[in-house]
Amino acid sequence: MISVKVGNDEKSLDDVSTGWITQQIERRRRDGIAVCVVVSIRTADLNMHLSTPECAGSARGGRPPNARERAVLELWQKHGLNEAGFAPGHVVAFLAQLKHVL
Repeated sequence: MISVKVGNDEKSLDDVSTGWITQQIERRRRDGIAVCVVVSIRTADLNMHLSTPECAGSARGGRPPNARERAVLELWQKHGLNEAGFAPGHVVAFLAQLKHVL
């Protein structure tokens, strides 16, 4: 299962649309609220929680990532989601490509 959380609003990847992601991020930025996006990935062999820099309490894992985790992390970084000021489209593109990595 993959879920996307923007601020306090969370949805399953199956229920997420491009419009919802864009609206959530842009509304928070317009209101001067920190934009925290968390993507949670729970599969038979992955249990990852990726968060953008503005999330309070963001922490790193305690061990080096395995090959599949590394591929997901590299995709996250490729889309600039480890940097402040990312565009909503980068989240959308990450989620679209994530399906191919998993």
